[in-house]
Amino acid sequence: MQEQSTGMIRIAALAIMLTLTGSVTAADWYPSPHGADDTLGAINHLSAAKVEEAARLVTTGKTYALGVPTGPDSPAYPPREYSMTVLQLDDGSGATLGSNEATGNDDLMRLWMGIGSQIDGLGHMGIAHRYYNGVHARDFVRPDGLQRYSIHKLPPIVTRGVLVDMTEHFGVKPLPAGTVFNREEIEAAAAAQDVEIGKGDVVLFHTGWLDMADSDPEAFMAGEPGLGIEGAQYLADLGAVAVGADSWAVEAIPHEDEGTAFPVHQQLLARNGVYILENMDTRELAADGVSEFMFVLGQPRFVGAVQAVINPVAIR
Repeated sequence: MQEQSTGMIRIAALAIMLTLTGSVTAADWYPSPHGADDTLGAINHLSAAKVEEAARLVTTGKTYALGVPTGPDSPAYPPREYSMTVLQLDDGSGATLGSNEATGNDDLMRLWMGIGSQIDGLGHMGIAHRYYNGVHARDFVRPDGLQRYSIHKLPPIVTRGVLVDMTEHFGVKPLPAGTVFNREEIEAAAAAQDVEIGKGDVVLFHTGWLDMADSDPEAFMAGEPGLGIEGAQYLADLGAVAVGADSWAVEAIPHEDEGTAFPVHQQLLARNGVYILENMDTRELAADGVSEFMFVLGQPRFVGAVQAVINPVAIR
């Protein structure tokens, strides 16, 4: 009886604190519905049934590379950069190997993993040093790699992909920087395309913003159209495995609340375990009027990586 009274007192005290401060408690977003020890997040929505569903969408065999070429001129969030050195340079004057006169080249790369087309893992962005499932940075972040949430531990993502063309909905291309789309806009755009977003899907948005990467790189990085907080939660509630766009952060910049920093990243990654796919080249899919397709991603398995450069493939 005494334990029950103590519990009631604690609950009452917490309610008073929330009323006075308006603060968000840990219990509001963790533990995860997938379990307190879960490290995969929304990837738990993948299944053999989703692979079979996606495979049935393949009717023409046409493939689309969703990754952009990554190089030294790729716009990147500062101070990220790319550098390659070709070794064993085969300029036609060096020694050969063996009686068959074998020659060749090798390469050494130094780059940030979050450049070009990329997947953000669940260890990428958190809330007050806590990440997906409420795990504190001190418990898994090491200089030589993440001890939890590393990209190399993710299974292949093979599922149904959905492309939502927001340029058609808003009637402008590209959408202006700062243009926000939330549940209302997403539902309207999807309905106009006669497509539904389901549990286990990968959802991509076409905003036309990627064209700015070539024509005006500074403007491309200065802001972007994108997802709002309510829209992010809507997609998470639908069971999306990953959310991506043809922009470098997926979310609207300037943000809905300009005093915040990457709130949609927090909403998707930390609160819901939904992966983020940045700089997806959706142009050809949009030009062909494709709304659903088979999505295939076998991410590179760099041990301890927070994120990774990727080239997913859409098949229709």
